Amino acid sequence: MKKNKKNRSSGIGGQAVLEGVMMKNKDTYAVAVRKPDGEIEVTTEEYTGIMPGSKLKQIPFIRGTFNFIDSLVLGMKALTFSSSFYEEEGEETKTDKAMNKLFKDKAEKVLMGLTITFSILMAVAIFMILPYYLSSLLNKFVRNMSLLAIIEGVIRILIFVLYVVAISVMKDIRRVYQYHGAEHKCINCIEKGRPLTVHNVMRSSKQHKRCGTSFMLFVMFVSIVLFFFIRVQNPLLRVGLRILLIPVIAGISYEIIKLAGRSNNILVRIISAPGMWLQRLTTREPDEDMVEVAIASVEAVFDWKAYLKETFGYDVDESWMEEEKQTVRDRE
Repeated sequence: MKKNKKNRSSGIGGQAVLEGVMMKNKDTYAVAVRKPDGEIEVTTEEYTGIMPGSKLKQIPFIRGTFNFIDSLVLGMKALTFSSSFYEEEGEETKTDKAMNKLFKDKAEKVLMGLTITFSILMAVAIFMILPYYLSSLLNKFVRNMSLLAIIEGVIRILIFVLYVVAISVMKDIRRVYQYHGAEHKCINCIEKGRPLTVHNVMRSSKQHKRCGTSFMLFVMFVSIVLFFFIRVQNPLLRVGLRILLIPVIAGISYEIIKLAGRSNNILVRIISAPGMWLQRLTTREPDEDMVEVAIASVEAVFDWKAYLKETFGYDVDESWMEEEKQTVRDRE
């Protein structure tokens, strides 16, 4: 086997869902879920996102906004699918009846749109407006606007970290974090040139530079820089600018994380370090059953054997796979 220690981007990405993993490769995504009976259910669909085929989605610093929205929509679809296996059956609520009556077969899409809209509004209120409000309480004590901008940014980061820590104590979230680790381990395994086996995945890193956690942290840091240099005196305009600049912040952050995913120079490692550190909170070590689910999701959308041959120059045939499995069994 040809050894290759370089880490090369595979182009696939994903997210953890309830008792499962979603993986996306180009316009195809798969969601693999461990059902209550222990079996793995895998569904594969196409998702081209909003404004499919638009050239705007290819322009640097603009494409990041579209990518962010697409990620939210796809993430919600994947979560809805995974949670359907664990929903308790019961009577239809008044809200469900009203939605079905008003929107008929489009009720689910409308509800998803409302949920995403509400989530975005809450995120803006908590991570953009609240830090500004809290920092403005210090106006009487801190006259330096540059220092206030830095304080606002620090408050924003602290709120985000506290949020991550707070939800990590929930049992269901802890398991989602384990599946998050399984997702990263699968991608790292492939990008390190290792065949996608449970043994190889388990010994791979649970942290990855293209993670959404790192993206959110980049958003926090980019907002500090922008708000440091862009200032207005009117309080309402300040709040308005924080909202209007969100697409700009998302666009810049997307380009940074995209660069981090395909480069490993010293500068990239430095700017990626805080996000990699924060991933210690948002990822946990998965068990082998979770890794099996993540592998099933990867294999539904990505030919990792062809990738290893093209990128690292060696074939992985069935006899090799059986030999690898026997080696693992012998070690056990």
